Amino acid sequence: MFLENTINHAKQSGWMEVICGSMFSGKTEELIRRLRRAEMAGQNVEIFKPALDVRYSEEDVVSHNQNKIRSTAVQSTSEILLLGSGCDVVGIDEAQFFDESIVDVANTLANNGVRVVIAGLDMDFLGRPFGSIPNLMATAEYVTKVHAICRDTGNLANYSMRKSEGKNLVELGETENYEAVSRKVFFEKMSEK
Repeated sequence: MFLENTINHAKQSGWMEVICGSMFSGKTEELIRRLRRAEMAGQNVEIFKPALDVRYSEEDVVSHNQNKIRSTAVQSTSEILLLGSGCDVVGIDEAQFFDESIVDVANTLANNGVRVVIAGLDMDFLGRPFGSIPNLMATAEYVTKVHAICRDTGNLANYSMRKSEGKNLVELGETENYEAVSRKVFFEKMSEK
């Protein structure tokens, strides 16, 4: 369970929160929830997403159940550092699509007193650690792993199984291309391929 940092407000500094898990696990939903709470508290909030993520909107961060929050689509992490400086809270969605410099950017913002809330897939479609998410998790003060439910077993699903035949690491898609599955189902289906 995530609890906001409430210790020693006189010496408050920034920090990093990472929300990770499989597809359809509620990562973006949790990101939106945290950022809306910050907005309701009157904090200066900026939200960023990779420009390549145009599944639901070119401008908004949108969850699978269509909750959305305004955002800025960026091509590079340097834009996040430039546009996020001076904010109280910076949100970053689909962080796995950014290059490794996202770790330095997030840490720089946090070191400068910004609360940085990051959401992203922790594993790719082959079940391997995805992009810079493991390094973000290692340097974050708070890590929340969320899970979907496997339709085959009813157990927690923490793997994103690709249903299409694509081999590229990045293949944008929704339920037509991916399903969240349990460990048992993932390894059974992977051994069949």
